[in-house]
Amino acid sequence: MVDLFRDHSLGGWGKALWVIFLIFLPFLAAIIYLIARGRGMAERSVAQTRAAQAADAAYIRDVAGAASPTAEIEKAQQLLAAGTISQAEFDALKAKAIAA
Repeated sequence: MVDLFRDHSLGGWGKALWVIFLIFLPFLAAIIYLIARGRGMAERSVAQTRAAQAADAAYIRDVAGAASPTAEIEKAQQLLAAGTISQAEFDALKAKAIAA
């Protein structure tokens, strides 16, 4: 049932017909649904998992305070312009920021 309502490619009437079919012939309807729409179930599950992982990773980066590579390079450029670091140190910081 959950997958049925999670599927955006199926219209309202199609969902209603599947629900009626699932209520009156639950085992037969479930088997037919798995055969007919199983691939879509797997694709929706994978997409949902990837979205959750991306959201988790973004949240962890925000909480950890990790700066973007551009911000790190700009900060290193300011330190280089101020004379605080050498060109070699700037190049090392830039390479580290790009690799991250």
